[in-house]
Amino acid sequence: MISLAVALVAAGVFLAGSPPRRATSASAATTSSLPTLAQAWPNARPSDTPGLLTDGAAYTPLLYLDPQTSVGSALTPDRAAVRILLRTGAGQPRELHRVPADRNPQFAGFVSSGDEVVWAESTADATGHAETRLWKVNWRTAAPAVTVTADTGDAIFFNSQYDLVVADGRVYWAAAGRSAQVITEIRSVALAGGTVDIRKVPGAFSLSTWPWLVSAGSGQAGPVDLFDLASGRKMHVPAAQAELLTCTPGWCRVLVLSGTGGPARVDLMRVDGTARRRMAGAQASAATADVALLNRFEVLSQSGATGSPASSQQLMIYDAAKDRTVMVSQGVGVVFTRGGVLGWSTGDNEALVWHALDLATLS
Repeated sequence: MISLAVALVAAGVFLAGSPPRRATSASAATTSSLPTLAQAWPNARPSDTPGLLTDGAAYTPLLYLDPQTSVGSALTPDRAAVRILLRTGAGQPRELHRVPADRNPQFAGFVSSGDEVVWAESTADATGHAETRLWKVNWRTAAPAVTVTADTGDAIFFNSQYDLVVADGRVYWAAAGRSAQVITEIRSVALAGGTVDIRKVPGAFSLSTWPWLVSAGSGQAGPVDLFDLASGRKMHVPAAQAELLTCTPGWCRVLVLSGTGGPARVDLMRVDGTARRRMAGAQASAATADVALLNRFEVLSQSGATGSPASSQQLMIYDAAKDRTVMVSQGVGVVFTRGGVLGWSTGDNEALVWHALDLATLS
């Protein structure tokens, strides 16, 4: 348990919920030669939604069902509770769920399956007792959210779109096993609720493209292992001494270090080492935890000269199918992806705007 926790902390993992991540990078580089989103994909139509609700509360999208429809969180005007809301465009949102703010709620793993949205919710009471539950709600109806299970174990969330995976009518998540050895519990429960099934896998793993697991230390020094839960197939991806790998069953992102230990460039390659190509130089970094979205797109960011101190990143997409990098937006703050939709913010405070782009529409 202790050794797994150390490995997870090293990988930037949260045992509670984690918000969308703010894009960070080293230093600015010239990107004026890159094609813009409109030039590369003239039919691309990102959505734009004000970050403030009509009641004055700041809204944070956590899952886009489509570029115009999101599920997100916002405080109540009196700041007494945190609401989970369904929002379409800039219209009046519909409340799906709320939690008292003094329970310090944190949310993770938002995923949709048909008309249902599932998420993990971690809370703590005044005595310090904490728990994580899985919740679900039908976003098309007015029915209240219901608990799927409270038997989540020591659930682990990586701020990845695979933190919760829905497959064959069940929702899956990873938890740290309580043992002297490093064990990952792959837990699952029917979407309708019921008994939690636990499968123990030796080693530290996280969920990836179903039914695969990937080393929980992915993105750190050393090789990456992948394991197919369905077939038992294993893959081992070696890493050179100066390489940090983050992988899915299809692709690996490779951060190549310089002789001084800093970043030198960012590559993309197949898990067998073939089709390797350079995506970016030392100034850019991955803007999301997940690799090769839709088996094609890498989301990158680097420091820019426009925007506010909190929103000054350049957001780019590397297209593996066409081997090119496209400038998506300037002055960017938070970046996240879920279900093939890329979301990002520009501006801050009263000028905050959320944008969303369905990557599946880029052809």
